[in-house]
Amino acid sequence: MNRFHSLAELDPAEIRDLLALASRLERNPEPQALAGKLLGLLFLNPSLRTLASMQAAMHRLGGTSVVLAPGQGIWQLEHRDGVVMDGSAAEHVREAIPVLAGYFDALGVRAFAAGVDLEADLADHEFRNLASLAAMPTINLESAVDHPCQALGDWKTLDNLGVPADGKLVLSWANHPKPLPLAVPAAVVHMAAARGMEVVVLRPDAYALPEPILARARSAAEASGGRVSETADRAAALAGAHVLYGKSWSSPAHYGDLETERDLRKRLTTWTIQPDWFDGADPAAHFFHCLPVRRNVVVADAVLDSPRSVVVRQAHNRLWAQMAVLHRLLGGSR
Repeated sequence: MNRFHSLAELDPAEIRDLLALASRLERNPEPQALAGKLLGLLFLNPSLRTLASMQAAMHRLGGTSVVLAPGQGIWQLEHRDGVVMDGSAAEHVREAIPVLAGYFDALGVRAFAAGVDLEADLADHEFRNLASLAAMPTINLESAVDHPCQALGDWKTLDNLGVPADGKLVLSWANHPKPLPLAVPAAVVHMAAARGMEVVVLRPDAYALPEPILARARSAAEASGGRVSETADRAAALAGAHVLYGKSWSSPAHYGDLETERDLRKRLTTWTIQPDWFDGADPAAHFFHCLPVRRNVVVADAVLDSPRSVVVRQAHNRLWAQMAVLHRLLGGSR
């Protein structure tokens, strides 16, 4: 493995290998596996879990990490091609990334969706451009339409909880004050489909996931024996569900139109996940969320603070999953 950009780029054996390694490192840490290795972490957008868990993962394997955030000690970076750089950005990624490639053994990059042009974000232009400039292993720390670190940690959580490989996962849209990226929904739907699960996307009509995201998930489901569908029928979606994964995302039908989005969301206040959503689900159904989460907007306290909620466990599994990725990318001992 020479990069970690998407679970969709890995075959099932590679994913199983990473999950097995993550579990092994959780049980038996290798504190010198990456001694002398240096990881650069370029965060063009904010983070808590991804930043902290990547630094902790590298440190636990004996390596070192350096965090780079434009405007916080480094220059503002320009990523557009052909632009006249007479604004706030003092440096272009065409110079910055190759320079960083000479300093680090691997580079993790977080570059969110611009949230203006759906087609451009679905093509993941900014992250792909940044990664193409790096002559060393690169890790996607969340791009416009993918978050493989989250997806791998979630897969490990499903395994740890004993959720059947052919179980039912419902990814539900939930209310939020503002439009959010498609990265986590896209990664979760693909992950669960690749695991062989029945995946149901529960959403209001205006929030149907873009066809390229669903097509990728359907392709993974076809290979694994899973299924992917969408519905606005809450009772039908949650019937027999083993997992309810809450997440908000932008309306593809009104992408970049903030005024229309605000009006839409005002009419969708009932899309706050409540305890009674689980009435038809499996009695032991779990609640997942990638965090951060807005209490009593996305999900009620009564769900988030209940035994169903495994959001902290998900976040902890990010550490072990990312340790496995770093171990494989940077040549840790087997």
